[in-house]
Amino acid sequence: MAQNAEPMARLEPRMDDIENLSHAVASQLNVQAATASSLPTSSSIPLRKDHLRTRKDQGTQSGSVPQEIETDILIVGAGFGGVYLLHRLRDELGFNVKCFEAGKDLGGIWHWNCYPGARVDSPIPVYEYSLEKVWKNWSWSCKYPGWQELRRYFDHVEQQLQVKKDVVFESAVVSSEWDEKRPGWTVKTEDGKTARCRYLILATGFAAKRNFPDWPGLDTFEGAIHHSSFWPEEDVDVAGKKVAVIGTGSTGIQIAQECAKRAKELTVFQRTPNLCLPMQQASLTSKEQEDRKDDYEQFFRDRKSTFAGFPFDNIQKNTLDDSSEEREKFFEQLWEEGGFKLWLATYKDMLYEKEANRHHYDFWAKKTRARITDPATADILAPLEPPHAFGTKRPSLEQDFYEQFNKPNVHVIDVNKNPVVGVRPRGLVTADGKLHEVDLIALATGFDSVTGGMMNMGLKDIDGKPLAEKWAMGTWSYLGTTCNGFPNMFFLYGAQGPTAFSNGPTCVEVQGDWIVDSIRKMRDESIQSIEATREAEEDWRRKITELSDKTLFPSANSWYMGANIPGKPREQLCYAGGLPLYQKELKESLDEGFKGFVVVNA
Repeated sequence: MAQNAEPMARLEPRMDDIENLSHAVASQLNVQAATASSLPTSSSIPLRKDHLRTRKDQGTQSGSVPQEIETDILIVGAGFGGVYLLHRLRDELGFNVKCFEAGKDLGGIWHWNCYPGARVDSPIPVYEYSLEKVWKNWSWSCKYPGWQELRRYFDHVEQQLQVKKDVVFESAVVSSEWDEKRPGWTVKTEDGKTARCRYLILATGFAAKRNFPDWPGLDTFEGAIHHSSFWPEEDVDVAGKKVAVIGTGSTGIQIAQECAKRAKELTVFQRTPNLCLPMQQASLTSKEQEDRKDDYEQFFRDRKSTFAGFPFDNIQKNTLDDSSEEREKFFEQLWEEGGFKLWLATYKDMLYEKEANRHHYDFWAKKTRARITDPATADILAPLEPPHAFGTKRPSLEQDFYEQFNKPNVHVIDVNKNPVVGVRPRGLVTADGKLHEVDLIALATGFDSVTGGMMNMGLKDIDGKPLAEKWAMGTWSYLGTTCNGFPNMFFLYGAQGPTAFSNGPTCVEVQGDWIVDSIRKMRDESIQSIEATREAEEDWRRKITELSDKTLFPSANSWYMGANIPGKPREQLCYAGGLPLYQKELKESLDEGFKGFVVVNA
């Protein structure tokens, strides 16, 4: 297997270019990443920290915060996963639990994201906690809520769970080391706080480290530049302005869709077409939701039984089992229902067989091209030949994205044929020599996804070796929740878990419940520490690869495969076996006395 082979040559990212550009961008934006090590500091260009951003309706930490913290469990990150674990470990198991959060409020990605059009791509009640205490007194306004409503949701979560009293905000972790003498973890923050704990849980999410383009001259631009996750809290008025949107991942789609309605001119710079699916957004009343809540407990149990944690699954039929007429009728039904139905509720062989996949792509292209009036624009946004197998890159959900390109002031540039080669004070220069004058550049250039966040918080193993060094040429974990060399350290919604192939809240509850059960078992059985074995990591990596290789996922250069970051190893980063099989793996490890771990009794 590839994971056992010695690499012929070490592939190093162009760190000088990345660091220099990051400084230039941060200087232009006057912001930096949420973790201190995400973008290295510079002696020549001072950087303000992005995690100092304050929500308009929120103050700073109330009360004094001790510089030295002793606790049973330390959680890093106060998003969906961190809040869920803090509540369960503290309120149900009675542990002393603290949480370090780089931002100034709860919410994780929804604390940081406030760019135009930012909203979930999972319908409610899929995208929320299964905790009755939270959902019984909460109602949403629509099927796919936006970032403002997600923030109000976390305010409601706080009212019900009272977690903030144990969260230390404005605390970006820069160092985490194991102390064998205690034994336990010593964790330090950028501003000098130190926490000592027996268990360390990383709930930093899979998109914690931002990615920036490496264009020369970016620091000379005289207009405004905003990365999607650095978007100003007060929003940006694009009326009367020329706007460039760089990238067409989900963020780029959402920003372009909204800015096109207000900007004087909008140009989207696209590398790969996003095979967007219709969101089919809908308003919801409180009564509608109240009438369904008698079924919520069963709904949330069923949520864990499907491949991706949604209330639907692929049908047990192959694409070519149906006639072309039957297939077309089925595709139309999925299209009208909207959301991820054409991706996750279709024929079971769509992500496995090329011919089956092509039928799905051809249907998508036909439906999408019919919405675009200019044939040349349609060829860029929805080409007749697939840019990659359908569904091997996460499709975004859109409402009227394609219709925006029927306007005379909205354009798209294929950067494969005409790439951006530099930036000038007044705009972007493409390879054909043209200067595209713009007032605002929106960087929807994504993240060093899945592994980037964990590798940039100073995490070291028992021998003092940084995780970033251990993972430099590939990712190793066991169960997508633990690592060899890191006793009593757990993580969730990260590398080699279901993560990107599942609904977020579903995934963090599945993994969070296993972490809670593991810590309970350790307490009840007087176990001092557990540490994944190297053999277990090798076996898990082999499973990750084998599951992925059965699918069409490896055929696409996606962030699923780490292909969006120059120099990053190309490998499957997520567990492609589905939630039911994944939960079976988790249960087997616990039921067999921490199978795959070295157990040290107290």
